[in-house]
Amino acid sequence: MTPADPSTTQAVYDRHATGYDARRSRALFEARWLRRFASALPQGGHVLDLGCGSGRPIAGWLIGEGYRLTGADFSEPMLSLARARWPEGDWRLADMRTLDVPDRFDGIIGWNSFFHLTQDEQRACLPRLARHLKPDGVLMVTVGPKAGEVTGTVEGDAVFHASLSPAEYATILEANAMRLTAFIAEDPDCDYHSILIARRGT
Repeated sequence: MTPADPSTTQAVYDRHATGYDARRSRALFEARWLRRFASALPQGGHVLDLGCGSGRPIAGWLIGEGYRLTGADFSEPMLSLARARWPEGDWRLADMRTLDVPDRFDGIIGWNSFFHLTQDEQRACLPRLARHLKPDGVLMVTVGPKAGEVTGTVEGDAVFHASLSPAEYATILEANAMRLTAFIAEDPDCDYHSILIARRGT
């Protein structure tokens, strides 16, 4: 199958924000990885949820655990749902490919968002994310199990996914003062997501 056009991803999420939010699993199959991510953060630390969508369930879990949460997404309809749930929240319209804010974060999470970037965009984005982390800060993103491109669906519309190899991720991270601390391909206890965690040096 020919991979979906990556330039259409934002339009798909804009169009299907309400339907996607309604069907997004609330089972928190991600909880074990969220706890692992949180265990590396200072109490009440500042976390950037990059590609936060409607805020459920990832941002909501982090808020509930007492972290200072900034949510960023390139879909205004998705952010509108998050703002309606947490009106006092820090919700920002932003694209991770061009992220440039003065904040530095204790943790950055890109759950089911980073993998929508093309391989070249991922290569360019990782150094940008590293620059937005405080010393000893932690990054957790979902990627693919190996290098390649695949097509997924959102409410029946095709969406693009890509991944680098674990070795290439490790090389890019190391070049940006970060160390790959975990990589699990298709974790059966996490709905077969592939998860990468890295830590910035002090």
